[in-house]
Amino acid sequence: MELTGPWKIQHYEVGEKHPLELAAPGLDDRFWIGAAVPGDVHSALIERRIIDPPYFGHNDAKCRWIEQKEWWYRTTFTVDEAAHQDERFELVFEGLDTFAKIYVNGHEIGSASNMLMSHTFDITRIVRAGWNSLAVRFDPLFLHHRDKEQFEWSSYTKERPWIRKAAMNFGWDWGPRMVTVGIWGKVHLKRRHAAKLEGVYASTIKASAEEAIIRFEAGMKAYRKHAAATVSVCLIDADGQAVVSTELNMERGRTERELVVPHPRLWWTHDLGEPYLYTLEVKLLVDGQEVDHYVTRYGIRTIELALQDPDGNDTFTFVLNGVKVYAKGANWIPADHLIGAIRESTYRGLVELAVEGHMNMLRVWAGGIYEKDIFYDECDRQGVLVWQDFAFANALFPDFNQDFMNNVTAEVIDNVKRLRNRASLALWCGNNEIDWLYDMKSAAGDITGPFFGESIYHELIPSLLEELDPNRPYWPSSPYGASGDNDVNDPDCGDRHNWQVWHGSVYPRKYGEAPLLDYSVEGVTFKNYKKDDALFSSEFGMHASANRYTLEKNIPQGQFYWGSPEMAHRNKDTNHQKGILLMQGYTGIPHHIEEYMNFSMLTQAEGLKYGIEHFRRNNHRNRGALVWQLNDSWPGTSWSMIDYELLPKASYYYARTFFHPVLLSLEHEPGEPLKVWLVNDRLESLQGTVTLTVYSFAGEVIHRSAFEAGVPGQSTALLGERSEVEVLSGHEPGQVLIELAAAGFAAPASRYYLRDPKEVSLPTARLEAAVHPDEGMVTVTAKEGLVRFVKLELPLGNLRFSDNYFDLLPGESRQVLIRHPEGIEPDWSQLRVSGLNAGPSI
Repeated sequence: MELTGPWKIQHYEVGEKHPLELAAPGLDDRFWIGAAVPGDVHSALIERRIIDPPYFGHNDAKCRWIEQKEWWYRTTFTVDEAAHQDERFELVFEGLDTFAKIYVNGHEIGSASNMLMSHTFDITRIVRAGWNSLAVRFDPLFLHHRDKEQFEWSSYTKERPWIRKAAMNFGWDWGPRMVTVGIWGKVHLKRRHAAKLEGVYASTIKASAEEAIIRFEAGMKAYRKHAAATVSVCLIDADGQAVVSTELNMERGRTERELVVPHPRLWWTHDLGEPYLYTLEVKLLVDGQEVDHYVTRYGIRTIELALQDPDGNDTFTFVLNGVKVYAKGANWIPADHLIGAIRESTYRGLVELAVEGHMNMLRVWAGGIYEKDIFYDECDRQGVLVWQDFAFANALFPDFNQDFMNNVTAEVIDNVKRLRNRASLALWCGNNEIDWLYDMKSAAGDITGPFFGESIYHELIPSLLEELDPNRPYWPSSPYGASGDNDVNDPDCGDRHNWQVWHGSVYPRKYGEAPLLDYSVEGVTFKNYKKDDALFSSEFGMHASANRYTLEKNIPQGQFYWGSPEMAHRNKDTNHQKGILLMQGYTGIPHHIEEYMNFSMLTQAEGLKYGIEHFRRNNHRNRGALVWQLNDSWPGTSWSMIDYELLPKASYYYARTFFHPVLLSLEHEPGEPLKVWLVNDRLESLQGTVTLTVYSFAGEVIHRSAFEAGVPGQSTALLGERSEVEVLSGHEPGQVLIELAAAGFAAPASRYYLRDPKEVSLPTARLEAAVHPDEGMVTVTAKEGLVRFVKLELPLGNLRFSDNYFDLLPGESRQVLIRHPEGIEPDWSQLRVSGLNAGPSI
């Protein structure tokens, strides 16, 4: 049963009270603070209004005291009868944050020192029939790192390398320090009889339309000697029909078998097919009586990471069921710093948005957690591949310490066993940026000692995976791969992080060379993406403002202006000048908050479009583009495409086109020819016509060209080109709009300008918006002149717009559907519709 409470919490100074006094069954805790489990201390104190909401203004600084205290959780539970001779009671915590001691009926039954894994305790000798008490004491972290060695490198804080906790809780360049504490996962009391299942594993080793072979393994822990145990295995299709059913003897506590599935329905990413899921049902029987069971949704599929193509050239290509996948997606960070309090609907909504944005892969970044089951449930169900980092980010780690390594070993085993049956799980990755940054920081003189932690990613993890999950790819780090003298961020080998754009990193770079940063307009511009011929682009991006509602909700009155201290507080990046330089080179520097929101969002959207279209046009070489980052953990200014209130930024709406399986792409630089490309990620060939139309800003067609398009499946074609002089027909290049549109096959139209916004002379324009509340729809029309970057805003989070941040030609209308996933009706009177060159209407 799940122990849902009621739970109570209270804090004390370290050593203020004797632990057994606070753990005592008879303690009067009536006046302690009510708390939710799963959850955390911060969320409980917010709900009870003991602390102010930490994301409003500078309130995060006002709750730093929480991390200095000793925190206690208490609850009670009832057991019908005591354990019989061959029974066991287990107390299971899915998440404890972080250093905890657990007490049942006043007795200390065990401890935990790792937020990133589950913990199980045998409480058979302590639990009693009837009423029982449970208490959990959490130490402040400083008790466990103040006497530890500090390493030369640990990004953002020096205390975290010894602590197995989500790194981002200590602060990152997109979020504040918010050191959480508490029971962040579910708590279960499990009554075991005779034996329990351990380590159910089902791995698809072969899959075709005719037949699939699944390697099945299971283990057992027995509580009764000489028990005759069997395992019943059943694979059930979506209609409830058993397609495989067998019973296996459990010899010496283990069993394994190859299961043959005739004519299977395979699991695919949503863009290549149906993410079909069976149900795998496993029952453990002892002397014919069921004593344990395991049930999971299961997708039949094979996944490989090809590092060489058929011609022997280096590549980095995911292969699903024998089909090459172009990985389109983003990096995932925890959806809130308060991880325990994240709602399941938030996970569901973010994965839905990713799918609606034509993303087929999410990378779970190393500085967060191994995500909750709901995240993988949704990726399995919705057909999204998961690149899973192990939780080691941007630091040296004490792999020379046996206690630390034992802790890490338990963490790896726990999470691999939990996640290895997931159809969506495509790759295990050892760490984030550590191999790359160790070399750069050593070359710069910031690190002078050994590569502490190296054995974790290059020895421990791969050896454990060879035993626990041998049929899934492993990659030691991201970025990783080097050829010749290049560093591990080499575009010719493995995966690559492009931080020339935004951070100004100077490349190419050789191994051992001192790193260089170019903080200039030319150094940070997104035009540098076109110089990047990476095999796989696993991190790249640039900042954009959060949406108006998200900012206004969390900024004190009078501080919502460009350059305010509160706006600066929203930006945790190490050098705020980078964003100014990026906008300076593209849109021009903003003068007020409205321009900042628009200019930063436009720069991010057009920059990602520029880079991803380049990567996809070169998909004979580049096989993936994962934007940094999909989501936010607090209401700040960051690289995210979707802000903290689950409101997509402009780049997300652009992604619906630049990530679409069929992409019409215009390659062009000022003064050069206009090249028309068609990228086809679908399995079937395309046949039709692509039309290039050039409009003046008055809406006049000044040029039109048609290109025949016959493109095989999973290929790219340059359809043709036209010179600037030919398409402009005497018009200025800064006063035209280009549109690519398809006939004969489905593809979204794509629009372009031949010059950057600061060089474009937009006309004065006017918008008209008609609201249809009963239909949840707004019709927007450009009444006078072309309108650039039409933006619809309503003061409500988690709204879904069918389109936003688009351009309209004179007289053109667009219908935008607006809905809230939970059916909340927006206040239509607060609708605001505007454009870069059109003031707000309505």
